[in-house]
Amino acid sequence: MDLNGAVAIVTGAGRGIGRATALALARRGVAVVLAARTQAEIESVAAEVEAVGATVLPVVADVSREDDVAGMVDRTLQTYGRVDILVNNAGASLPERPVVDTSLADWERMLRINLTGPFLCARAVLPIMMRQHSGKIVNVASIGGRMGFAGIAAYGAAKAGLLHFTASLAAEVKRFGIDVNAVCPSGTDTRLLHETGRAKGRTNLIRPEEIANVIAFLVSPESSAITATAIEAYGPSNPLFGPLLPGEKCH
Repeated sequence: MDLNGAVAIVTGAGRGIGRATALALARRGVAVVLAARTQAEIESVAAEVEAVGATVLPVVADVSREDDVAGMVDRTLQTYGRVDILVNNAGASLPERPVVDTSLADWERMLRINLTGPFLCARAVLPIMMRQHSGKIVNVASIGGRMGFAGIAAYGAAKAGLLHFTASLAAEVKRFGIDVNAVCPSGTDTRLLHETGRAKGRTNLIRPEEIANVIAFLVSPESSAITATAIEAYGPSNPLFGPLLPGEKCH
């Protein structure tokens, strides 16, 4: 996959799928802009990217804040002069809780980070990609946006909205040579999954690198036939193979 010389912004790049994606792209010759809220994490990943011989720009940014997103894109342009790839990976979740126990603040936080953030990032890079008449945008959604699960209504609603946003945006920008797709992981071995308690007792988790490889394909020239698509990257967590969680019934 020839990505040599491309410039990519990866949000939520400090750990998990974002870190794995940054490294996967770096190994393919991509200059990577790492965006996350925690400076220490992106500096650590930046050192890993440099170690594989790629150029890197770490930027502290909260994707739910319009000014932060604008600053991130401005710094990318100042440094590299273009944006070829946007990976909207930054996300947040909550411990499982029923709707009746979900506060308005938590509901709004899930929407702000998981849905408004990708909207702000896409809106910021689109004028650049439209001028270039090329670009690849990948939104990291979730199995939770594909089907309902008890206890994750706020997160699932945001990810379902992200899938609809993906398809609508793809329809708008195809004439500019821009492809927009989504990846829907199932249980992935990340700190976020462990923090929410959904990794406990599971032996069917996907490695972040597996999702990163799907993303790397979607941003490559070889994926030119694919847009407005959500790829279900469930791996061994596919509900076809049995319950996702210990003690859970199959859907």
